[in-house]
Amino acid sequence: MSNSSSLTEFLLLAFADTRELQLLHFSLFLGIYLAALLGNGLIITAVACNHHLHTPMYFFLLSLSLLDLGCISVIVPKSMANSLWNSRAISYLGCAAQVFLFFFLFGGEYSVLTVMAYDCYVAICKPLHYGTIMGSRACVKMAAAAWASGFLTAVLHTGNTFSIPLCQGNVVDQFFCEIPQILKLSCSDSYLREVGLLVVSASLDFGCFVFIVLAYVQIFTAVLRIPSEQGRHKAFSMCLPHLAVVSLFLSTILFAYLKPPSLSSPALDLVVTVLHAAVPPAANPLIYSMRNKELKDSLRKVISWTCQYKIVSNTGSELTPSQYLCNEADSSKCSA
Repeated sequence: MSNSSSLTEFLLLAFADTRELQLLHFSLFLGIYLAALLGNGLIITAVACNHHLHTPMYFFLLSLSLLDLGCISVIVPKSMANSLWNSRAISYLGCAAQVFLFFFLFGGEYSVLTVMAYDCYVAICKPLHYGTIMGSRACVKMAAAAWASGFLTAVLHTGNTFSIPLCQGNVVDQFFCEIPQILKLSCSDSYLREVGLLVVSASLDFGCFVFIVLAYVQIFTAVLRIPSEQGRHKAFSMCLPHLAVVSLFLSTILFAYLKPPSLSSPALDLVVTVLHAAVPPAANPLIYSMRNKELKDSLRKVISWTCQYKIVSNTGSELTPSQYLCNEADSSKCSA
């Protein structure tokens, strides 16, 4: 028996015992991580460098991509390193940092998705007031509030969880430090305080879910009233990617934490956790770029610029990504 004051490390759940399967796990996670880095990195570059995409929708998309990169970077590299070096250990402080950063970024992502639903609602249902409601100052305040809500949630949960005495060993039945698994190591009923805090957070998250649902009810009602088919197509192209991302985000979380006990098994729990923690950050860029012509055009230019051996302007100096994206006249005159 041990308590939290004597713990120096936790042991995470290993994906496999054999070396071949460990390397397979490393390869799969490496592929997911590189896909997330590439997709989100391209979106961040495209939005930052193309002044035509400096709008509220793309500002929030850039914020979402930053949060996605942070979420997957907090949990996947450590799991990859453990598989590569045939280890399960994570330090006590490393585990606390992982819990804090994951809650911070994951909570901020949900808040940003809620704000993006409001942005879609204003754009579709109140287009004449869009510039007034979604001004640059208002967008910065909403994004800051979303990040701040994630930070506050992370501080409360991390501080509360790691103040609980732990006396059931140090084995965490998950491939990263997850609060429900850490609470299983607690003594007697000391975990009930954190459970209460989780219930409060879940209630607030449910409030955000209700807000998103009501916003989309209003959005679809307004879209169906648009007389032209082209106008409806444009409206759907704006909102459907966000709805798909929200659906992926929420469905994986709900199945992970609310599935019936009869369906629970170590292997299934592991797969479901990978689906809700690692897959969405890699899939979100693909979802957003599928139906968005402006973003696809900008991404195409980013890839084109990246693949050039050397892009030279008329004066002979190298073009920056911003110059290449924002000055098509110059890019058409460049030589490789």
